[in-house]
Amino acid sequence: MNLPEVFLTRMQALLGAEYQAFWEGYREPAFRGVRLNPLKCGEDVLRASLPFPLLPSGFAPGAFYGDYQEGVGRLPAHHAGMFYSQEPSASSAVTALDPRPGERVLDLCAAPGGKSTQIAGLLMGKGLLWSNETVRSRTGALLSNLERLGVLNAVVSCCHPQRLCQGLRGYFHRVLVDAPCSGEGMFRRNPQAAAEWSQQGVEACAVRQLAILDSAALAVAGDGVLVYSTCTFSPEENEGVVKKFLLAHPEFVPEPIEAGFGRPDLRGGLARRIYPMDGGEGHFVARFRRVDENLCRIGSFSGYLGEKQALAGRELWEELFQVPYPGRLAQVKDTLLLVPEELPVLSGLGVLRAGVELACLRKGRLEPAHGVFMSRAGADCRGALNFSPESPELAAFLRGEEIDCSRKGYTAVCVNGVTVGFGKASGGRLKNRYPKGLRNRS
Repeated sequence: MNLPEVFLTRMQALLGAEYQAFWEGYREPAFRGVRLNPLKCGEDVLRASLPFPLLPSGFAPGAFYGDYQEGVGRLPAHHAGMFYSQEPSASSAVTALDPRPGERVLDLCAAPGGKSTQIAGLLMGKGLLWSNETVRSRTGALLSNLERLGVLNAVVSCCHPQRLCQGLRGYFHRVLVDAPCSGEGMFRRNPQAAAEWSQQGVEACAVRQLAILDSAALAVAGDGVLVYSTCTFSPEENEGVVKKFLLAHPEFVPEPIEAGFGRPDLRGGLARRIYPMDGGEGHFVARFRRVDENLCRIGSFSGYLGEKQALAGRELWEELFQVPYPGRLAQVKDTLLLVPEELPVLSGLGVLRAGVELACLRKGRLEPAHGVFMSRAGADCRGALNFSPESPELAAFLRGEEIDCSRKGYTAVCVNGVTVGFGKASGGRLKNRYPKGLRNRS
């Protein structure tokens, strides 16, 4: 690899005797990994559904090294949302955040969704996840990944951090800032990142990161937790930003990260650094706690449908599933959404979606959405077809083809019991409803 000389000189100064091991690491392939999605399956089902072995990474529960080739996104287990493909050390920030079921959690720089889906798995459907992305073109991947992994209790927005955090002041128990950075920890996976690197870029990133942290501080409730992470080695973007933030915000104090990954930061503080020699591509993680009050005066969402208005949606749910109706409905244009029961006021915050799509209104009738099936296990559905990962019928379904089906009506399609999509059965065939943009090409 052609790495910038300025970068290498600085890394030599940072690492001293370990620099040689760091440099030689660039001759090795980048770490690959997957993270289990507990909303969809357990470890035993995931292992049985993958064509490659898994080795625990130590960065988070359910995070593994996986020696797979390109094309992992074509696997039925991926389509079913059993896992998120993620470089192992990227899961360390959420381990430091430590979200608990029932809490309100903000992922302020969320796309493409790796950390948001990890948070969702730890919330286990209880509480609220708010995933924000400031770049509109990146929100499509975020929305798709949350849907694929079956997340019911998320709000997705595209909003400037200052506006969002001012509007939701004091609302969140935990806030994650996985900040845009110079990407030095991505050089092995993305040589283009190395080609675009510059010292000026590092300094510009540090300014932007501090501004995002300043905004994030507004949203943290009293006694709440704020985690800052990057995928770079730069002291300016890591320890430098932390130092400036703490000087400007005496209401926050640093906290230790109770995990065994990585090593202490360069200042001998409580943050953690991860290098390739530590088993990950490269990350920095710092954790702070708010020690003063930050009163939340946000109003509650008032856009839920009334019982009479929501009756058709509830009846559709009961037609499709044999588990209790999970929540409340809202309507956006022709789409009915199952939304979390404890929402704040959403107006003015760039909300793209709240909850999960239940159905679309077409020609006076409700047609179920892909999202609601992805949020339920095969055993929850009144009708389901279950296949092995190697099944030709499943492969055909994932290409968008019709398959044989002896039942009638809306039917889930599953792999090892985990829902991957649905269709409508009649006349011995299942008409495919798998979204065209998600299908495997022949």
